[in-house]
Amino acid sequence: MASKEEIKKRISMLRAEMVNSGVNFFLAASTDPHISEYIGDHFKVTEYLSGCTSDNVTLVVEAETAHLWTDGRYFISAALELEDTGIILMRSGQPGIPTVRDYLREHLSRDDVLAYDGTCVRASEGRLLRAAAKGCGASVESGEDLVDRIWLDRPALPVHPVRVLSDDITGKSAGDKLAVIRSKMEEAGVCHFVLSRMDDIMWLLNIRGNDVECCPVAMTHLLVGMQTADLFIQDGEVTEELLAFARDNRVKIHEYGTFLGYLKDYHFEGVVLCDSRCVSDAVYSILEERAELRDADNPTELLKAVKNDTEIDNSKKYYLLDSVAVCRFIFRIKKETGSVRRNEWQAARLLDGLRKQIPGFLDLSFPTISAYNASAAMAHYSAGEHSSRDIQPEGFLLVDSGGQYLGATTDVTRTIALGPLTDEMKRDFTLVAAANLSLMYTRFAKGTTGCQLDIIARERLYRYGCDFNHGTGHGVGYILNVHEGPQRISHTPKERPDAEFVPGMITSDEPGIYREGKYGIRTESIVLCVPDMRNEFGEFYRFEPLTFVPIDLDAIDGEILEPVDRRRLNDYHRQVRENVAPFLEGEELAWLLDATREI
Repeated sequence: MASKEEIKKRISMLRAEMVNSGVNFFLAASTDPHISEYIGDHFKVTEYLSGCTSDNVTLVVEAETAHLWTDGRYFISAALELEDTGIILMRSGQPGIPTVRDYLREHLSRDDVLAYDGTCVRASEGRLLRAAAKGCGASVESGEDLVDRIWLDRPALPVHPVRVLSDDITGKSAGDKLAVIRSKMEEAGVCHFVLSRMDDIMWLLNIRGNDVECCPVAMTHLLVGMQTADLFIQDGEVTEELLAFARDNRVKIHEYGTFLGYLKDYHFEGVVLCDSRCVSDAVYSILEERAELRDADNPTELLKAVKNDTEIDNSKKYYLLDSVAVCRFIFRIKKETGSVRRNEWQAARLLDGLRKQIPGFLDLSFPTISAYNASAAMAHYSAGEHSSRDIQPEGFLLVDSGGQYLGATTDVTRTIALGPLTDEMKRDFTLVAAANLSLMYTRFAKGTTGCQLDIIARERLYRYGCDFNHGTGHGVGYILNVHEGPQRISHTPKERPDAEFVPGMITSDEPGIYREGKYGIRTESIVLCVPDMRNEFGEFYRFEPLTFVPIDLDAIDGEILEPVDRRRLNDYHRQVRENVAPFLEGEELAWLLDATREI
């Protein structure tokens, strides 16, 4: 982690480059040429310039000021990281805080120049930035990365050989998937489909990589035609297995760095499909000049989100094994806290070690979050080996974790009572548990979106004047990114309408309550959307839990639970007991039986 003085030095060096290039405003976003949520070290420009490690960041630097926008998950941690750097934190969505575009509209003047690296800004955002600048009489320069001039020890691009997954793991061949995509292209009247999002390409071609920490993806771009496809990938990642796959599926392999030049020289005949949310501003700008462009939803996103029977069966298998590992971890933590000295970082390593024992384990699905009491008030807190709080036999330990397996991507959060709790802590824990169960046990009509489902969880908290600053649920990948769309459960608007929930979607259910300086509580279970019933009123769906880990009864305030909450909690714990008990014995089994007792 760079010191505060080093951050100030880097901002000063950037400003010198801005002056040399005639730039008045410089914008950087925490993404990469694939519009990824999680990015490799080479692309962590906002972290390099600001020291802020949040995933969702936009940084705007001017001659005298610098502002950084991030969302509610990171307000506390970002404030600490930006302290004494001179960079002003902009808490997105809070009263009085303008959006990035509104800020630029207010501060850009005629003849000013706004610069950003067009390869690392989402095309849909780039279009809005250009409009904002034009409205002020300013111009946009997006062809050069100014940071590359000052980041002299910038990490190289990651290079890892890819693997080709067999059909018994994916449930559907790449050839069949490409055929479906081409059928949709034909229906839409387009001749080519341009795709840059790595997880979509991995899913479509049934390949996996290792270019982003905890995400089994490879840096790739893809141009799908009606007969052939062009894959752009680093030479060092190409294996004999991939070459054989490419020959069998009429996929031409090109060096990764030639993608933009290839698009500039390609002669497109007909309409090109491209989702401006899923490609960079640089890619979109080239296509606008070279082809008749149709900006529409990326068809692989929904196809990927609806898991097939093989993916569902494998996910159920690994979610159970993963749940067993988390149960063993909770047993150890509750038994040993107070007698065995352990800090947050060591607790995370204990859980990581239990996961690694599961056959088929590939990696974590994200770095394990182990947060004790006040640390957990930061929704995405990260404990360092030498900067962790010791865990004491009181209060809460929140652990958010997951694994990548050759058959699933898992994600689970449990908040564990380690000893005495205040009445407020028990009340908040019980409200979060009730909110989680309300959503897990809901029935909803075909056509329902996550925006409609969100209130089912939040309403339980609203009654007590509580809320949380993050979404209630996100889609989960299959041996891919732990966060994926298009489905989500949230009350905040997106640039396009929310996707409807359909059977086969795997989604998180994770309400929480966070009290700054005191504690944080989150209960996250992963659920599968399944058919429920059909009658004269229509078709209805429900959720089926994939996660089987007890909700800590030591933290439940029985006075707050309503009869329906008790029934749901007892039913969920019955499922946990029936699924997990066969894997445990001795003290672990005795603990499970008590942890899932009927109340």
